Amino acid sequence: MKKVPYLVLSILMLVSCAQTKDVSNTDNNAKKSNESYWQQHVDYTMDIDVNGYQYNGKQKLVYTNNSPDDLDKVFYHLYFNAFQPGSQMDVRSLNIKDPDRRVRDRISKLKPNEIGYIKVNSLKQDGVAVSHETVGTILEVTLNKPIKSGESVTFDMLFDAQVPVQIRRSGRNNAEGVALSMTQWYPKMAEYDFQGWHTPPYIAREFHGVWGDFDVTLHIDKNYVVGGTGYLQNPQEVGHNYEDKSKELKLPKGDKLTWHFKAPNVHDFSWAADPEYNHDMITTKSGIDLHFFYKKTMEAKYLKNWKDLQPKTAELMDFFSENVGMYPYKQYSVIQGGDGGMEYAMSTLITGQRNFGSLFGVTAHEMAHTWFQFLLASNESLHPWMDEGFTSYISSKASNKILERNRENPHAGSYRGYRTIVNRGYEESISTHADRYNTNWAYSTGSYSKGAIFLAQLEYIIGAENVAKGLKKYFNDFSFKHPTPNDIKRSMEKVSGIHLDWYLNEWTQTTHTIDYGLKSVDGKTITLERIGQMPMPIDLEVEYTDGSKESFNIPLRMMRGVKPTSATILKDWGWAFPTYTFDVSKDVKSVVIDKSGLMADIKLENNTYPASSR
Repeated sequence: MKKVPYLVLSILMLVSCAQTKDVSNTDNNAKKSNESYWQQHVDYTMDIDVNGYQYNGKQKLVYTNNSPDDLDKVFYHLYFNAFQPGSQMDVRSLNIKDPDRRVRDRISKLKPNEIGYIKVNSLKQDGVAVSHETVGTILEVTLNKPIKSGESVTFDMLFDAQVPVQIRRSGRNNAEGVALSMTQWYPKMAEYDFQGWHTPPYIAREFHGVWGDFDVTLHIDKNYVVGGTGYLQNPQEVGHNYEDKSKELKLPKGDKLTWHFKAPNVHDFSWAADPEYNHDMITTKSGIDLHFFYKKTMEAKYLKNWKDLQPKTAELMDFFSENVGMYPYKQYSVIQGGDGGMEYAMSTLITGQRNFGSLFGVTAHEMAHTWFQFLLASNESLHPWMDEGFTSYISSKASNKILERNRENPHAGSYRGYRTIVNRGYEESISTHADRYNTNWAYSTGSYSKGAIFLAQLEYIIGAENVAKGLKKYFNDFSFKHPTPNDIKRSMEKVSGIHLDWYLNEWTQTTHTIDYGLKSVDGKTITLERIGQMPMPIDLEVEYTDGSKESFNIPLRMMRGVKPTSATILKDWGWAFPTYTFDVSKDVKSVVIDKSGLMADIKLENNTYPASSR
């Protein structure tokens, strides 16, 4: 990668939009390849006037109904309404057993000038006023006439909003002093798909959006530097905020600057602003511009970490592009803001006062989300394990390589977290809606740890090479779409030839656990037993009394296949049989089930003979 002088930064940002790959028609091309699949489309044009912590907006939304259904209602998310005393987000935090430390009772204590809100003042459908009602974080719109299948309509909206005190993800004046973290800040059309409308109230969990194009103009105090989603269209008009003192700048008079962004084929738009942002940019070897916005007033040690982060971020971008699929845009931004780390379109907001390991780790995770939930836009409310879990899986691999950790199992932490929650009786099925878990602990461990193990354990079942190929197929077949759990299962089945319906069901729709043990070893005869409810294929290593070793693989019968392996393949094991016995050629000294540690067996002490504590 190369450092880019500030003097030429404005020009580079201006042309980056023209150079970007054409992703605007990707979803249409995808539909042609699979005519049974459809998804809605949106085109947003927004003009936003920011005054302190309040703003008013004009929104033009062209909505295309690609579904086979006629729609007589539409729904918008008004996320900022959650940050008000008495909201469902507030009440949920007050009643859940283990509230998020960032939320707790803080919403209940907000004053009127500290709350968040989005107030829709007027809404028109094709120029005619339409009936609408705000119900918590959802705007319910009853249409004047249905939107017929294949038809596009235009909604024109005027709205006012207030940025809440920073509590969760969005807000003003976060713990590190970032003025505006603007995420989920606009009236956002809800998704309608083959399952119908997705309109859950916002209680601080996850998001789901409609693919489309964004054209956003911000009018904001001239002292602010702005970073976020999309390509800046007028860098010459805001260039002094990038320390570009060129005489060719066309800075307007007055107290505000106008920032104009365009973002093609995304399902969200976020931004952040602060008067003390440094703005650095480097370019990866594959030609992606990486932007970094961070407060110049931080301590020297944190400023150094942000400088050191930049080349490592380029390595991350290249790793994910190589191992999942090519990043299709010309730009990505890492922005200090928010309350921890959260992914958005073409960008992430992270807190920045961290040691280097933490700063790199959160960047690796949030950037990986670009692939899992952004480009592969699964419904993270319904299937958070496809979002957080797959992201944890690939970011752990990236960190292991880039930081040269050389860990044999980079996902070991996910296995420990999963076993802990199972042993303490808090596990819930990861088919549970993200909002409906009994505890935050169960949600987090299920989504992050058990979701990561879904892929790591597949390496054990179908082989690491097949999982790597399967991820690429998954990306090629479902990027710019809304994939479901069945889609990742089918991608893995197609590359491996192994049946995985049983695995998807057992691991994601039940809380069945894996527990295999060595029941007995008698001379040359070995007997295994299945103690847990979830069946698995079995890898085991046998050491003989003469010191030689031999590896065996016992396929699970309903897999209808075997992973690539150099082990001796034995007769398959039907899941209904509680025990399995086979003979070897020599007297046995020791036996170990799954030396790789990739099978999530919850009781490791019975996996060896003689018994030991693994």
